[in-house]
Amino acid sequence: MPSPVINVSQMRQWEKCTWALGTTESQVIARVGEIIARRVRQLVTADDLVLIIAGKGNNGNDTRAAKDKLSDLRVRLCEVNDPEKSLVEITHLLEQRPALVVDGLFGIGINRPLDEHWQRLIAQINDAELRVLSVDTPSGLNADTGEPEGAAIQAAITLTLGAPKQGLLSPAASKYVGRLEVAPEIGLIPNPFTSPINWTLGEDFYNFPPPRSVAANKGDFGRLAIVAGSAGYHGAAVLTSRGAQRARAGLITLHTPPSVYPVVASQLQAVMVHQWHPKLDLPDKNNAVLIGPGLAAKDLPEEIRDATELLWQKSPVPLVIDASALDWIPVGPLPEIMVRVITPHPGEAGRLLRLSADQMQANRPSALREISRRLGNCWVVLKGAQTLIGRHEGPLFVNPSGNPELAQGGSGDVLSGYIAGLLAQCALQADPLKTIRYAVWEHGAAADRLNHKKKNWVVEDLADELGNGSPPTQPSPAWQNA
Repeated sequence: MPSPVINVSQMRQWEKCTWALGTTESQVIARVGEIIARRVRQLVTADDLVLIIAGKGNNGNDTRAAKDKLSDLRVRLCEVNDPEKSLVEITHLLEQRPALVVDGLFGIGINRPLDEHWQRLIAQINDAELRVLSVDTPSGLNADTGEPEGAAIQAAITLTLGAPKQGLLSPAASKYVGRLEVAPEIGLIPNPFTSPINWTLGEDFYNFPPPRSVAANKGDFGRLAIVAGSAGYHGAAVLTSRGAQRARAGLITLHTPPSVYPVVASQLQAVMVHQWHPKLDLPDKNNAVLIGPGLAAKDLPEEIRDATELLWQKSPVPLVIDASALDWIPVGPLPEIMVRVITPHPGEAGRLLRLSADQMQANRPSALREISRRLGNCWVVLKGAQTLIGRHEGPLFVNPSGNPELAQGGSGDVLSGYIAGLLAQCALQADPLKTIRYAVWEHGAAADRLNHKKKNWVVEDLADELGNGSPPTQPSPAWQNA
């Protein structure tokens, strides 16, 4: 199940309910110590030095419990009760350049400004420019507001416990949080709260997409029509098609302007490539349509714009719109049964709202809901760090996978093709939200896998890696881990 985004008060209530039913704090701390230790092992090698900085509260207890599970590694524990007295020791340890610093100074309870001695200590850690793993929240960061209380640790990774806290997702918090990861199974009772914003977990996609029948044929997995590419932007058509192929739709047909047909057709084999002409009936014999990637040339046939507007209003099959075609969508209501998906990046989303990208980014959930409202309650994939998925009504979902290496031309084309290739499959149309969420999650997960394999991967590598990950494992009930 997705993890609801909660506030600090709700986290405290959740803990109290757990203690009332018999689980003890020491049991949860022991469990959290195991989780931290496991993540530390994934981040270092046997010869690396690990520095654990522990405060006097439960956040420090969590990291002390982790140290007990890391006896075979080179681990130094620095317990900080008085920041002024500990500054010399911390400075000396940082000068040894540990491969990882585990931050357990403060937890989510901090809600007042730190004094000058704590600020100086935190500044010393940040100035060392070492890789930091913060436990639950970067020390000094208010987990409700996402603002530092005078100073905050700048983490590479924040491993938050139980559920994501709302402040960790705020734009202001990103420079401190780094990559946000959630450890949901820490021994508490099942989360009693719901939230309009939810954190996607890989386990949400257990057994998804479902296994294919041994008697299946290509007709069982749908037909996808793509309209993409133009002079100077032909690569977008190729990358989109390859993304769709990785979704393994039954048949894929790319329609591209005559000016780029030869160069596009020469790069694709299994995808059928045809020249665009205005009399195309794209929904005919197709189960989904994708329009937009690479349709940016000034001499683009006007009929493509007209066809996009008509399909948005009338097509009975799922329609995915990306890139330049986002500007052609007519405003207004749509029948609820129509599946419409748009995939804007922040700049495109800002343009749809007549705002700057920065203004849009200041409140991504609100921006997503307003775009969806204007465009008939369509599904919106608002790309960027922690891609947001949802529509005007209903829950929103934050995607946890992916990394900054996705910030290169073409990665969005691969994603739109992958989404459309999945939605072309009739079995995956019954729950379009889950299908869209899975596509976004796997796209990011593929980028994460590539980061472990090579330094300088490119978008063509992403298209090759997409869909090659191991299927998520079935999650265990929370009580089994208590």
